[in-house]
Amino acid sequence: MQVHFDTLIVGSGLAGLTLALNLANTQKVAIVTKRSLFDSASSWAQGGIAAALSTEDSLEKHIQDTLIAGAGLCDEMITKHVVEQGPAAIQWLISQQVDFTKDAQNETGYHLTREGGHSVRRVIHINDATGQAVQLALIKQAQAHNNISIFENHIAVDLITNKKLLANSLNQPNRCHGAYILDIQSDKIITFSAQNTVLATGGAGKVYLYTTNPDTATGDGIAMGWRAGCRVANMEFIQFHPTCLYHPHAKSFLISEAVRGEGGLLKLPNGERFMPSHDERAELAPRDIVARAIDFEMKKRGLDCVYLDISHKPTAFLKQHFPTIYSRCLDFGIDITKQPIPVVPAAHYICGGVVTDQDGKTDLNNLYAIGETAFTGLHGANRLASNSLLECLVFGMASAKHILDQPRQESIALLDWDESRVTDADEEVVISHNWDELRRFMWNYVGIVRTNKRLERAQHRVKLLHEEINEYYTNFRVTGDLLELRNLVTTANLIIQCAMQRHESRGLHFSRDYPNTSQELKNTVLQGSRTSKPPLGS
Repeated sequence: MQVHFDTLIVGSGLAGLTLALNLANTQKVAIVTKRSLFDSASSWAQGGIAAALSTEDSLEKHIQDTLIAGAGLCDEMITKHVVEQGPAAIQWLISQQVDFTKDAQNETGYHLTREGGHSVRRVIHINDATGQAVQLALIKQAQAHNNISIFENHIAVDLITNKKLLANSLNQPNRCHGAYILDIQSDKIITFSAQNTVLATGGAGKVYLYTTNPDTATGDGIAMGWRAGCRVANMEFIQFHPTCLYHPHAKSFLISEAVRGEGGLLKLPNGERFMPSHDERAELAPRDIVARAIDFEMKKRGLDCVYLDISHKPTAFLKQHFPTIYSRCLDFGIDITKQPIPVVPAAHYICGGVVTDQDGKTDLNNLYAIGETAFTGLHGANRLASNSLLECLVFGMASAKHILDQPRQESIALLDWDESRVTDADEEVVISHNWDELRRFMWNYVGIVRTNKRLERAQHRVKLLHEEINEYYTNFRVTGDLLELRNLVTTANLIIQCAMQRHESRGLHFSRDYPNTSQELKNTVLQGSRTSKPPLGS
């Protein structure tokens, strides 16, 4: 079965929806998402969107805060471009019926909060559930648009390129023609043909044992881009959010940075604060510093967690500003108006990804990558809090403009997926065992603090897993679980490769073997299938 669209968007987070809504007046657009439209990391974003909106703030201040957090590796041109587009991006959301939290006392008319790494209040939000509210508004618009077709419970298998279709492809520029997509409910693979294909699948937090990400964050877009020959960069920079709720039944629940921004204090079990001894900015230091400080204190003292205390604030204030966090913690018997919140660090965001330019274009013609899937140069070695949703908006709009400016190209005949030589899997327990092994050794060996020996152990294990999974993929019919595991193993390998190549400690990458920061400013760029050997995961 084949279907045809002007633009195929793989992923339904803020980046993908922004792109779709900016294309749909003149193009037929498909949004493919592995679960429902609501199952994305964007929906889980609590804090808000960073933009210079008040007279207290300025574009220059926002740029400088971003550059400082990025520890020397931000692309200054891209940073300037994204920050400059921030106010217009917020206005576009408002035009899409996004109802940000109001504040009559603020000149902007909206409440602005402050998060770690920001020099002023500039994070516009909807209480403590910004992502969910923004997604709801945009999903409503997308569902009502006649030119947007939505395919829920569909997962991408791989991109379709010249090299997969044409025997003489070596003499032609490589181009993306769409993707093979598995309909999870029917187990049928559909050929999606498209003039342009966009990877907007989010990050890969599920490569780690503990993460704030939803179950859908399995590195699909990064792995597919890599297998298609795109460069991938800076995968070693994994942001571990300092404060994930520590409770046996609280799966992946994030305690927003805004809690610290509004006065929350990190404490040891005896009530003693520890952040002032780690950084002069204390609780408002960038996330990498706070996460490492918590990791240090937990290991030094043999603690299961530390505590985030905001109970000194008025009850009415907490219920108004953090209704989701208040309610969720109460479900687990924690009253944040009276008790500190037990927290631990957890994998939160990948600053690297598929290399793109200012328009979201990848190395492969007619293929774009936006959102957390992409490496744009904005985040450098550490993402400034609440710049992620801003990046989704700005690059979603930029990619839409570039796509609309391109002339149509002649389509070529695509081959349907061939299942003639595979059988049904006989032991699916292999997938669950490999999934568990991968996430555990990535947490233990490629986590907040790294060493050469740990990375070598991880590399050895990921190669063995890759061989086993590749054999499984070759001989059995694909399933959603197998595709996600395949992508996770590929992404894990990219993280390990990048980490092994960085012989310094910078931003989110901390190595005990290389504790100092080099004077050389250099991104870690992997060349994909352009090298003499095929990439792992191809």
